Amino acid sequence: MNQEQVKDKLLQVENVKEDFTVNFSGKHSSKVNGLYYPDRKEIILHNKNFTDDNQLMYTAIHEYAHHVHFIKATAPVSTRAHTIQFWNIFHTLLFKAEELGIYSNVFETQPEFRELTSKIKNEYMAKNGYLMKEFGALLMEARELCRRFNANFEDYVDRILGVHRNEAKIMIKTHALDINPEMGYENMKMVARIADDDLRKGVEQAYFAENISLDMIRAGLKPEKEFDTRLRFLETEKERIEQALERLTARLVKVERDIDAIKQGV
Repeated sequence: MNQEQVKDKLLQVENVKEDFTVNFSGKHSSKVNGLYYPDRKEIILHNKNFTDDNQLMYTAIHEYAHHVHFIKATAPVSTRAHTIQFWNIFHTLLFKAEELGIYSNVFETQPEFRELTSKIKNEYMAKNGYLMKEFGALLMEARELCRRFNANFEDYVDRILGVHRNEAKIMIKTHALDINPEMGYENMKMVARIADDDLRKGVEQAYFAENISLDMIRAGLKPEKEFDTRLRFLETEKERIEQALERLTARLVKVERDIDAIKQGV
């Protein structure tokens, strides 16, 4: 696969308005597989790092996600800014590439990966989710006992159980809100923090849907508002300019004093 073929496949996945280039370095790199330079909108792929085109396309899609993120952002972003928004874009592009047959997901195509994934999800993530949800039920029982004996519940979990009070509250929530433990405890915690019932149930359903990742869900929960992003950028830029002016003003005062001292000495 050559550079133009890679670019053509990327455009099939997502056809962006602003042009970009794809270049092979012809080298092997022990540090990175690829780079994206926003100033010249260039993707560099260290093609000697790859043993097959599928690996090459994975990295190409990753760097292309930086390009898409860069041109769509309402405020400047770093080329190494792996934010939730970036991962949302990257995962979306990967799913599209899989559907188009441009990229093959080894985690789905190889039986060894499918078997291991099933074992991890069912025997560890789900079991841990069930245990932590039951833990939440016991903590609710402990809270009632504390009320009965006029004891401080937070003191009980902090000193007696050795569990952080905030973690105890989250476990209680996972039980009280009846969150599906099949998603694993870490994901249950994310869902438990959602106050709106309909949104919380929607996120639960989305987790078990195909072609969606946690970062895609998180990006949907916290959409990046153009006004807020632009305002935040301008406020940061204003602060940076003000600090620069202060430094320059102090430098100017010093230079003027030095000039006066020299003149007086003459």
